[in-house]
Amino acid sequence: MKRDHLKRLPRQYYQGEAIVHWTITARDRKVGWLRSTFYYRFRELLTHTIFRYGLACPIFCLMPDHVHMIWMGLYSGCDQINAMKHFRPRCNESLEKIGFGLQDQAYDHVLTDEERIAASFQRLCDYVARNPERGGIVDSDRFAEYRFTGCIVPGYPELKPFAVGFWDRFDRIVSRLKKQGMQQWKTDDSGRGE
Repeated sequence: MKRDHLKRLPRQYYQGEAIVHWTITARDRKVGWLRSTFYYRFRELLTHTIFRYGLACPIFCLMPDHVHMIWMGLYSGCDQINAMKHFRPRCNESLEKIGFGLQDQAYDHVLTDEERIAASFQRLCDYVARNPERGGIVDSDRFAEYRFTGCIVPGYPELKPFAVGFWDRFDRIVSRLKKQGMQQWKTDDSGRGE
């Protein structure tokens, strides 16, 4: 059976410091795979992808039949198409072990210059975070309590997207990662390195 594939922008739009909103859907929109054990496997796979391809993920949200992730390239050599080619099959393999799978292709939206402005970018992240509200999984304004939402920034496992001061800290960390890469730098007394 011949499958239709979603059209993508030319590859260069996914490279360098591109910011892309990825949506991966469960095959046939099946539900039942979203469990704590899969969530931790997802985080592990995403963490390896983030480190391997030089990305940051300021927000991800696993919904009962799909996943949202926003990926940001941290240096000029980043290629999110290659990162997704690494991540998606490994995620799918884990799902297939429990009787589920992913649709053939992820949907993506490459952010425009206007969408990358701090206020617009933060609204998009808020939109992703509020998916559980729109889906009726949590009450209004209780999205921060949803246990399948998070972020992954290389070297900062304690970073939480709903913590007070998250965006200021996130911006400082990403700025430093873009300038110095993922190498060690001098930390202050708290060990935070910013």
